[in-house]
Amino acid sequence: MDKLRLLIVDDDETAAGWMHTYLEACRFDVKSVYTITDAIATIKQTEYQILLLDLSLPDFTGFDLLKKIKNSIALPVIIISAHSDTPSKVKAFKYGASDYMVKPIDLEELEARIWALMGRYSDIKTEDEKNIFEMKNNFIFFKQEMLDLTALEFEILSMLIINKHQTISRELLAKSLSSISSHRSLDHHIKNIRKKIGDNGNYAKYLKTEYGVGYKLYF
Repeated sequence: MDKLRLLIVDDDETAAGWMHTYLEACRFDVKSVYTITDAIATIKQTEYQILLLDLSLPDFTGFDLLKKIKNSIALPVIIISAHSDTPSKVKAFKYGASDYMVKPIDLEELEARIWALMGRYSDIKTEDEKNIFEMKNNFIFFKQEMLDLTALEFEILSMLIINKHQTISRELLAKSLSSISSHRSLDHHIKNIRKKIGDNGNYAKYLKTEYGVGYKLYF
């Protein structure tokens, strides 16, 4: 079995070195770079399964790299940053980050988060399913089976399908659906949709929560 390829982007060479050494010992194929410019060049040359990204780099910010790759490649990103403030976390998730850890990090926890994240993404590459979600004649089919949806569930899922891989904010969903009067009722409908597609809310395979931002359908 091929090793999972991880790319570390962090200008703190000491911190990057600790992560690099530990993760190689865990039998990952690890490469470290120290600028966003080098990261972009490296990503163009090699396919990676996980990106470990600091936010403060000498040439550009981690946000710049997130924005650049968000709509071009399906690369899970774990932010590893000294920024512990909520706005930085929300911005990172808004730009496509999959997870966020605040320095100093525990390396065993990092390994666990990597495996958890790969569990959510690996099945996307291994399943031979070109049309997991399909919209036909005002019905939505999931793996070729028609879903029994309420009108509001249909509206929510339709919006997510049309904007797949894009995060739709909770505010936009609530605003677009006049019958939904609160975020609590939106949560109820999201929960019901997840049940109908067999998604686990904590480790959702398709309908993912971008914490503090909204929801994204990935297939």
